[in-house]
Amino acid sequence: MRVRHKARVVLFDDGHLVFLKRGWPGGDPYCTTVGGSVEPEDADLEAALRREVWEEIGATIGPVTEFLTLTEPRGTSTVVQHYFLADLLDMDLDRRHGPELDDPDTGDFEPVRVALSRPAVAALNLQPAELADYVLAHVETWGA
Repeated sequence: MRVRHKARVVLFDDGHLVFLKRGWPGGDPYCTTVGGSVEPEDADLEAALRREVWEEIGATIGPVTEFLTLTEPRGTSTVVQHYFLADLLDMDLDRRHGPELDDPDTGDFEPVRVALSRPAVAALNLQPAELADYVLAHVETWGA
């Protein structure tokens, strides 16, 4: 069985959280974390994460801490999602690049900044559900 690893991040930005708002024509929008697949040229999960953050939102991040791992069996492969926490150091959307931006079939994905509070996170339709549950259970302590 093939195993694919993905590195994703919940970003802190001055009392707020930063996620990606995703959407396709005719579909319901939802939010998720910045990040994506670990590529063969990535030295490790953290290198993949930093590359994905740069590509998707043109940002740099501080030190990372892994807080959640989700394993999803998918037929002949398994996807292992590694979720990290990090501070957003800077972001410039003009620096975004990569296949997601060039392919119209990937839909829209725009950064969204929300208050570091349970009601704000609950209103996002954050996906996947296991991540949303974890963030909702911890967001108040992250803001303390």
